[in-house]
Amino acid sequence: MNMRAELRNPATIFALLVMALFATGPFLMPALDEPFYVIVFARIMVWGIAAISLNLIMGYGGMISFGHAVYLGIGGYTVGILAFHGVTDGWTQLAVAVFGSAFIAFVFGAISLRTRGVYFIMITLALAQMIFFLSVSAERYGSDDGLNILSRSDFGVGFFDLEDQMTMYYTIFAVLLLALLVSWRIVGSRFGNVIRAAKSNETRVQAVGVATYRYRLTAFVIAGVMCGIAGLLQANLERFVSPDMMSWPRSGELIFMVVLGGMSTIFGPVTGAFVYLMVSDFLAEWTIHWHIVFGPLLVLVVLFARGGIAGLLDRKPARE
Repeated sequence: MNMRAELRNPATIFALLVMALFATGPFLMPALDEPFYVIVFARIMVWGIAAISLNLIMGYGGMISFGHAVYLGIGGYTVGILAFHGVTDGWTQLAVAVFGSAFIAFVFGAISLRTRGVYFIMITLALAQMIFFLSVSAERYGSDDGLNILSRSDFGVGFFDLEDQMTMYYTIFAVLLLALLVSWRIVGSRFGNVIRAAKSNETRVQAVGVATYRYRLTAFVIAGVMCGIAGLLQANLERFVSPDMMSWPRSGELIFMVVLGGMSTIFGPVTGAFVYLMVSDFLAEWTIHWHIVFGPLLVLVVLFARGGIAGLLDRKPARE
């Protein structure tokens, strides 16, 4: 991938401005007498990480998972359940979240990747709903009411205390940068080339002797782990987890963030998460019936902004 050309891209410039806003948010927003937006930016970054993970398999691999938010729930409930039982060690929580997300993603991927098209979408939805209903039935951990988290993950490092809001914020920001870096390196590697080629024509890739199933399954697991880490961060940020965070509407929102920002682009998911959540927050303050306004806006974007925001900004004027 041509990084120099990418940095001159209008969509990339817009995304970098968003990243600069995230970087300066804890200082800029209080100065503008809008301290509430610091927590809003933190939430957007968490969703941005989850959207980046989905873009790896959906944007570059053509795997439209309608149950991707389940990994948010796995990462979040790892923190909540372990803290409920008195285990607040951050490294233990992280290890369990990564292993749990990887295992569930491996099982789900091994099953769903044997199908294609709408069947793949429906199987990912059905499998995710199994985990969702399992969390709803767990009365000991709050069931529908969710589970409060009394203390954030403790990583045992003096200067790294997630109980401090500034540390929590910049930890999320650092993980977002790491997710972007990992995504960029994967997409530009031989592994990423195989995933993208399989999206275009899997039969031809298999014909030259490449086992696409293993590549696609590996990408599925990587995406699941990345989203699980986003769930761990969300649980620490909100100090609360509930089945709602892994419901199918949350997966739908992740899909739209990726589509809105621009599929198959590195920064698109972050841009999509930023625009989606900021617009919905603005409309919610304007009217309680904000869905009536927001819905048609989303339809218009899908119909007339092919390629999402990235495609809209990159559109070149027609020559006469």
